[in-house]
Amino acid sequence: MGCLALVELLVLICVGGALDNGLLKTPPMGWMAWERFRCDVDCEEDPDNCIGEQLFRNMTDRLAEDGWKELGYEYIIIDDCWMSMLRSKEGRLQPDPFRFPSGIPRLARYVHDRGLKLGIYADMGTHTCMGYPGTTLDKIEIDAQTFASWGVDYLKFDGCNSNAVEQMLGYPRMSKALNATGRPIAYSCSWPAYVGGLPPNVNYSLLGDYCNLWRNFDDIQDSWDSVQGIADWFFNNQDDLQLAAGPGRWNDPDMLIIGNFGLSLDQARAQMALWAIMAAPLIMSNDLRNLDNAARAILQNKVAISINQDPRGIQGRRLLQEKSCIEVYWRALSDSASALVFLSRRQDMPFIYSSSLAKLSYTAGNYEVCLPPSSVFCVIS
Repeated sequence: MGCLALVELLVLICVGGALDNGLLKTPPMGWMAWERFRCDVDCEEDPDNCIGEQLFRNMTDRLAEDGWKELGYEYIIIDDCWMSMLRSKEGRLQPDPFRFPSGIPRLARYVHDRGLKLGIYADMGTHTCMGYPGTTLDKIEIDAQTFASWGVDYLKFDGCNSNAVEQMLGYPRMSKALNATGRPIAYSCSWPAYVGGLPPNVNYSLLGDYCNLWRNFDDIQDSWDSVQGIADWFFNNQDDLQLAAGPGRWNDPDMLIIGNFGLSLDQARAQMALWAIMAAPLIMSNDLRNLDNAARAILQNKVAISINQDPRGIQGRRLLQEKSCIEVYWRALSDSASALVFLSRRQDMPFIYSSSLAKLSYTAGNYEVCLPPSSVFCVIS
């Protein structure tokens, strides 16, 4: 037996079945800093947009006051660059004292007092992707305890500056450590994205025993090309990925970039529709303080959200790729309903597309059709 196989066997023996937090029975919804605000740490020159407690208080206010919370958007998630460059003398992670002068526990209370939940970022390597202190194997337990003591509700655990063996040991160990704190903390793993995202390198049956959700593929960028590339990867590999998803365990194609700079209105509708069909986390990364009404309408579309949050948790599939550059996607829903997305990849002109029940894999019969103001519609038998 090779060394890696032996390590995997030890992981199965020692930490198998570690995740038991009862969380995220539907895909998580909320807001994350990374895609829009990146690693802006210059709070002197850019106080409104830097990674600091004021930004997260502002976004908390917007989720709480602008109708987002009532729709299910409940997580405020800090990404990379929140930390001090040094751990405390007790070996604990600590926030940058200038940018987070009140500390994370007080920020967590601010978030909780408004009926929301706080997420935070860590990385299981020697350093985070942007060079801040990482969570090496010997620091996993103390970091899990620290996050729980601060009142954190969600951990995004990245994998920069680590190797395959460290990831194989570290991701399950963090799952066990979070459970041991006694605090319910949703656990987002980046593990698959660092090993190619597909079997045999990723055992999705095993992964769902450790993580509530996981990043499978590349980071999203603020462009339609990026959205298309991610969607293509997920649907090209749907046979490997679809069955991995379900209540408490979700594939994560990354953030919603609606309301930023790179998508047209139709492209923004398409991202929301595809993420709804995929049962993907609906984690926005935009500036909620300056969101235009069109972007808000897309992100607050109740039908698209209800499809995304369907309690069956079945990830949708691509049904058809037509020569006309029209694609059809389908998702099974509760109560004998289903959802369809018709996506045009044409770049020349509008196109009239016709189909049939048989071609869309429906039996002959009478169906009720609901058409929201987006690219999604649902079918009820």
